[in-house]
Parts: sequence; structure tokens; C-alpha cells
Amino acid sequence: MVVDDQAVVRAGFAAIVDAEPDLHVVAEARDGAQAVRLARELSPDVVLMDIRMPGMDGLTATRLLTADAGAAAPRVLVLTTFDQDAYVHDALRAGASGFLLKDALPEELLAGIRVVASGEAMLAPTVTRRLIDAFADTAPAPDPELLTSLTPREREVLTLVAAGHTNAEIAETLGVTTGTVKSHVNALLGKLDLRDRVQATILAYDLGLARPRRPHRE
Repeated sequence: MVVDDQAVVRAGFAAIVDAEPDLHVVAEARDGAQAVRLARELSPDVVLMDIRMPGMDGLTATRLLTADAGAAAPRVLVLTTFDQDAYVHDALRAGASGFLLKDALPEELLAGIRVVASGEAMLAPTVTRRLIDAFADTAPAPDPELLTSLTPREREVLTLVAAGHTNAEIAETLGVTTGTVKSHVNALLGKLDLRDRVQATILAYDLGLARPRRPHRE
């Protein structure tokens, strides 16, 4: 489902998605309220969500959508303009699975949709790292006791996830199989009651397992 208050933007994204044999746009929504209503009727796998819209904004809609059906909730991929939307980090906390810039290339948009549809988080692009870096300290720090339920290896995996590494990269770093890494990721998400790798990354930042990278100066 494509959600944006501008009809031309919705049509553009829909055309890109519908041109793919494995993807199909089931609905378009002009604001958050319509998005929530249509999502409850149609159960889309992925929602492309604008943030700034009249009426119910994308942040509120994301929170409602991801709270609606637990594991069956749609995956929300936020579409944003980097310089204006300081609400992106809040959207990630609300349950979004990642985000892209509105001026992303078509292939980047399609890759993002497929990534979040598969249950992963859209964390790889540099802009994602920059935004998490910028806003990771905006909420009260969680209780460090949360980590006591993790094994040393699960904590190590959490740190690598927060650094933006893929399962394959983590497997190579730790000298284990990708399947083993997936098992560790699933285990730590379950123990910490987290939806996906985005929320795991935010928690790791809040607990000090990962730190914002400062700009390099000559």
C-alpha cells in the first residue's frame, strides 16, 4: 500500500511497484487515517508511508498499524525527506521497519520493499545510519538489566547488528554459519520483546552498545 497526500507521488510509486512481476499495489491512501482503515481491510504486507500529511500523520498511522496485529502487522517502510523529517527516529520506535529518501532510485525503492517484506530491516543505506546516529539519544535510556537475559554471544550479535552488519557479515566476523546468526538474532529479539533489527539497533544505542559516529575532520 502506498500512503502519501500527493496523488502524483502515489501514482509514481505505484507505477514502479506494479511494473514488477512479484509486487502489486493493493491500495493507495491520502492520509494516515485512510491508511489505517484500508490496511485493516486489505492486510498489505508492506506499507510505503509518508510522514508529513494533513489529518493523521504517518507517525501516528505507523504506531497504529504496527500495534494492530502483532507479528501479522504490515511492515512499514517510511518515505522521507532527510533535511525536514526529524520524526523518522520516532517512526522507527513506533514500529517502522526502515525508511528511504523520497528521491531514492527505483531500484533502491524496490530493494527496500523486498527487504522489509522478507522480515529484515532497511538499515543498510548511509542515510539510515546518519538518522539513527542523530536521534538515538532523544529518548530516556532503558534499563541495562534488559541485557541480562542474553547470552554473551547474543549480546555480541546485538552489537554487530547495531553496527549495521548483515547476517552474512556477522557470520564471517564470528566464524559461524548464517543460519546460526539468524538463530541468535531471532533469540535476542524474542528475549528483548523487539519487533525487528531496527528496534534492536535503537535499543543497542540507548544502552551504549553502539555510539553515534562523529563526522571526520581533517
